[in-house]
Amino acid sequence: MKKIDKKELRLKRRRRVRAKVSGTSERPRLAVYKSLTNIYAQLIDDVNGRTLAQANIKEITKSKNDMDGATQVGKLIAKKGKEAKIEDVVFDRGGYNYHGKIKALADGAREGGLKF
Repeated sequence: MKKIDKKELRLKRRRRVRAKVSGTSERPRLAVYKSLTNIYAQLIDDVNGRTLAQANIKEITKSKNDMDGATQVGKLIAKKGKEAKIEDVVFDRGGYNYHGKIKALADGAREGGLKF
């Protein structure tokens, strides 16, 4: 019997989420990706295929890849979104469960002023 690994299951969930979530220039998609060392967030216009803003944990000095770091990345992407005149977004959790760092990033983005 073939063992299904966690990455394949996450990619399956990601495809399911992406079938329902799409971003426009007025309401872009806030896409999240996390690795072992970093957490990334992008504001993406899927209609035109452009990234409007991006933020990651490397841009924040003295920050670790933990809950506090994810919150700071959320605030940073909200700040960059405000500079690009973006208020409303669609949240794409990228197949990750909505808890831990993903929830912390979303809460930080909400604190920064993004609505989703």
